[in-house]
Amino acid sequence: MSTEQDIHDSIDDAAETVGSVWPIHSFVTANPLSGFEDQPFAEAVAQASEVLGGRGYPSPATFEAALERGQIDRDVLESELAAAGYEADPETLLDRMETAAETDTDDPDTAVERVDHVLTKWLSAFLDEGRAHWPLPDRDLGFYGVFRNVAAHDGQIPDGGVVTDMPATPAETIETVLESYPEEEWPAIFEAQLAALPGWTGFIKQRAADESEWQSRYPITVAGYLAARLALLDAVDADIAPETPAVSGPTEADELAETFLSAWEGSYREELVDAVSAASESHAEAEPSGRPDAQLVFCIDTRSEVLRRHLEDTGDYETHGYAGFFGVPMEYEGYDTEVSVEACPPILDAQHTITDEPTDADTQADHDHLAGIREAAAEIVETIEANAATAYGFVESAGSGYGLALASRTLVPGRVHDVFDSVDETIPDDHDFCSPSIDSLTLEEKVGYAETAFDLMGWDHFARLVVFTGHASETANNPFDSSLDCGACAGNPGGPSARVLAKICNDDAVQAELRERGFDVPEDTVFLAGEHNTTTDEVDLYDSALPESHAGELEQLRADLETAREGATAERVGGSDAVRETERKAADWAETRPEWGLAGNAGFVIGPGELTANIDFDGRSFLHSYDWTTDPDGAALEAIIAGPMVVTQWINCQYYFSTVDTAAYGSGSKITHNPVGNVGVYQGNGGDLMTGLPLQSLMAADDEPYHQPLRLSTVIHAPVEQVTDILADHEDVVGLLDNGWLSLTVVDPTQDHTAFHYAGELSWYPADEATTVEPLAEATAAVADD
Repeated sequence: MSTEQDIHDSIDDAAETVGSVWPIHSFVTANPLSGFEDQPFAEAVAQASEVLGGRGYPSPATFEAALERGQIDRDVLESELAAAGYEADPETLLDRMETAAETDTDDPDTAVERVDHVLTKWLSAFLDEGRAHWPLPDRDLGFYGVFRNVAAHDGQIPDGGVVTDMPATPAETIETVLESYPEEEWPAIFEAQLAALPGWTGFIKQRAADESEWQSRYPITVAGYLAARLALLDAVDADIAPETPAVSGPTEADELAETFLSAWEGSYREELVDAVSAASESHAEAEPSGRPDAQLVFCIDTRSEVLRRHLEDTGDYETHGYAGFFGVPMEYEGYDTEVSVEACPPILDAQHTITDEPTDADTQADHDHLAGIREAAAEIVETIEANAATAYGFVESAGSGYGLALASRTLVPGRVHDVFDSVDETIPDDHDFCSPSIDSLTLEEKVGYAETAFDLMGWDHFARLVVFTGHASETANNPFDSSLDCGACAGNPGGPSARVLAKICNDDAVQAELRERGFDVPEDTVFLAGEHNTTTDEVDLYDSALPESHAGELEQLRADLETAREGATAERVGGSDAVRETERKAADWAETRPEWGLAGNAGFVIGPGELTANIDFDGRSFLHSYDWTTDPDGAALEAIIAGPMVVTQWINCQYYFSTVDTAAYGSGSKITHNPVGNVGVYQGNGGDLMTGLPLQSLMAADDEPYHQPLRLSTVIHAPVEQVTDILADHEDVVGLLDNGWLSLTVVDPTQDHTAFHYAGELSWYPADEATTVEPLAEATAAVADD
């Protein structure tokens, strides 16, 4: 490590083993093992277990429960076990898996625990994003700078060592601490120390890369954090070099678990592919339908599938799936908000800044007056809650009124929901008097976003009413509320993105250019925006600018959306009054599980909306509209494969790993959570920043997973040769497939609707010949001969 740049490069390489973590107020789902995706899944989870300490597979008890419930088909399981060389019955093998998985746990190193305690105290104080009433001083010096200046005055840090007189730069501190270690050992030391608190490391990585306003004002780097950690370890004379792991690859328990997992996934995939294949045949034979009553575009989110299905049952509606940021990579600043948010997937960079601009002065004045009163009251309560000196006096003086409010929140949250609804109805919504400003977009950019949307969804006709429907959740007292919002909008509500695309598509100049490009948008088509509340399944339509000529369609759509809501909530929560139960969950501040979010996700189907319309996916599949007949060069499909398919794999992996090891890869139980600095949560009163989803988002009970931990099964309705050509140009996607992070099946409408499973290295085999892997040319030739 002869230069400072060498040290920084080595640190960056070591940090790759830790996944990025976004602040909890903008929760972004990501694969916690993203740094291992260049390895086969089995090897990756084994190595991650050594580095991060997490379990990589479901427990034997989870497999046993899935087998008993019929979620794992016994015939599929027996075939997988035989292929892996196991002859014993499944129950015997589960017992062997249980025995082989039992390991002794090492006693914690008290010196390292002491360092973790001190370090997390400093990190939480420095990285606070506006929650602390007494912020850490001199944060503008950066984390390393303020730690270097003040650490010597921290009574929890012993005197002596480099921490007493730290050098001017992190690199110098690192060199000083590691002076007695051979330089070839430094990368392993960096990796081990960065993985010691992966939550904080992942958050620092993301914040440094994001270059947000907080990072600009109060900078922190991975190198600065690592230097502070090494200085503290040096001060307490703790071991710095990692121990050589006793296990270097998958164990017998892992090999058995991989076999059971593959069988579980194969059982689900078989049902999914059969449904799509059957629908493909029916779709090919169907007569062209007339102009629908309305077209509604929802996010590809699994929760949208349930509502879409019930809406289609109410009338002649055509529903579609499209990534919930609606293709516009923007940074959005709502009316009267202090900060802007990036409303696009982390795979993209925001290209535009969109703000809400008032268009109705009278309505704006009403909003400002009433909203100001509500916000002032909320600020008073927040101040009281955070100030122990005034809280008791307030409760005493407020007396029974405050007590009644607390009791109502606890005992009759449904009534509280009604009250809040009635209050909100008196305050005009932003979209009633504001419109997103899109003047910064050129005409070419506007046309491009509309054209891309229509291309990806394969549209060749338009209803009189077209609704882009974003989504958001409604919940009380829930630090993880943003994890229930739109993942495609970086954990933010999707309504603003829907409004932007609707305004673009209503632009006369945009429509004229679209017609020149082959999209025959009728003169009577109006584009509308809306937002789907995924907790209550209510859809709020933003119709303030809708012409009177479309009032009839709008009234009927509202009625049918309410009918669809009743059906969707009944399916999700059951009971005689499911709508009311969802409203209770939304308002109950003691509700740890307001909704299930994306729990259950296991599939991703890419195909025409008409093809998937009659399939019940049980709320488990992402649905992206796509029509191969309108995409001769495969450009639209390429965009879906390289974008949404990769993002859904991230989402699926976070749910998978959070379920199989909630402590290491998830966030443990909400009951013992402690929110910290508006950036995340602890378990208890300190420690690492929890990185994934909480137990209540995944488990029906402590020992009963609600989410079935399966890797993503993707099904594409398109010619298999076209998919192969696309994959050949995307080495990163091929790597995910070849390494087993997700599976891919193509239902080929040009080959008698035959399903082909991806076999690796750009080869395929027919689904009905699962035991024989053939190259694509041989497989397709065999089908042609038949």
